[in-house]
Amino acid sequence: MRILAFDGRMGASGDMILAALIDAGADPDALEPVTDALEVEYRIDEATKRGIAATTVDVFLTGDEESGGDGRDRSDDDSSHEGDDSGHGEHDHEGDDDHEHGGSHDHDHNHTDGVHAEGHGPHRSYLEVREIVTDMDLEPPVERDALAIFELLGEAEASVHGEDLEEIHFHEVGADDAIADVVGTAALLRDLEPERVVTTPLATGGGTVSMSHGEYPVPTPAVVEIAERADWSLRGGPVDAELLTPTGAAILGHVADSIDSLPALSLEASGYGAGGYDLDPHPNVLRVLVGDGAGRGELAKDDIAVLETNLDDATPEVLGGLQETLADAGARDVSILPATMKKSRPGHLVKVICKPADRERVARALAEETGTLGVRDAGVTHRWIAEREFETVTLEIDGDEYEVTVKIASDSDGEVYDVSAEYDDAKAVARETGIPTRDVLSRAERATSESSSRE
Repeated sequence: MRILAFDGRMGASGDMILAALIDAGADPDALEPVTDALEVEYRIDEATKRGIAATTVDVFLTGDEESGGDGRDRSDDDSSHEGDDSGHGEHDHEGDDDHEHGGSHDHDHNHTDGVHAEGHGPHRSYLEVREIVTDMDLEPPVERDALAIFELLGEAEASVHGEDLEEIHFHEVGADDAIADVVGTAALLRDLEPERVVTTPLATGGGTVSMSHGEYPVPTPAVVEIAERADWSLRGGPVDAELLTPTGAAILGHVADSIDSLPALSLEASGYGAGGYDLDPHPNVLRVLVGDGAGRGELAKDDIAVLETNLDDATPEVLGGLQETLADAGARDVSILPATMKKSRPGHLVKVICKPADRERVARALAEETGTLGVRDAGVTHRWIAEREFETVTLEIDGDEYEVTVKIASDSDGEVYDVSAEYDDAKAVARETGIPTRDVLSRAERATSESSSRE
């Protein structure tokens, strides 16, 4: 499995992610749909961070520099806002970490004077950003990822400010710089084609940061909201500076699964994306590793919710009908277990697996059908599932042929670890032939295994 792993010990920002991916071998030409749609250019250079040669990416405006492309003068705009990726040193190349122009990247960029897109340009609503992205003529996977990242950003800001997602008005994360970061990252990941993206715990930094509403602690409220929705974890430090920005958090919140430490990889490439801080003795870089994951394949990750309730007065008829009723509401699986209730009364524990989006509808159906006064959300976020394939095998018994469906379970590398014949099919054959059901099951599974080994 081709894995792309981020090393999150120095946090992440949108431009650092772009730079790391390019340094790891992503083709900068993949960024052309962004520059074709927006009046921006990506400037790719090199920097040295505490002895580490790294790539830098900056986004500059190429259109109306004073108005930011929407006819409004930004010179007196209050652009400090929750979710702001500006003003935190990401582009402040100074000290011994000066830019080294004339780097090794062959992609043609015209380094003319211009206005840095960060902190300039139009501020848009979430719906306006969606429209811009959908009008970019992107590849479908790139568009889906970009829209999902902005939805995560929008949900975070809406939660912080107590607004609805459709009403939220982005400030910096709705400007051209953030759009270039988000869409550019989605395009570069598409170019590298990893089968899985992971990240170690992300450092947030520490201290405080100034915003229009006052001084806020690092991590900022938007980053905290995004982290609550993401799979990975946060850790503070190692310095008092804002290391993890909302844009960086949202990108990794959508694309990356959590790992505790870097995985075993047969390494193909690595890259370093430079930030703008001078953080002696820490190199302010985001490292990315790309390679083939060692060991056996993995099960697929499936986002789920688990609902449960205790029942002490449900009739057998109600319990017997729950499978069908809850399945109609969106349940994927229903388990009913005997339990001992208060005062040692016998009862039942009902556990239901469903998709997160269906949890409210399934909970309502469970309450209405059983009369329970409460349904618990067990807090489960995902499960690991096999790749599933169904085959039909033909069994010859006493000169007649019978078909039995067999379910084959495998991991992401295609390694089969379970073969199970469908019980109802085997039972039907057993009735017709007089052979025990377990013998029919065994024959069907053996025939499937022998067929697979011949292939």
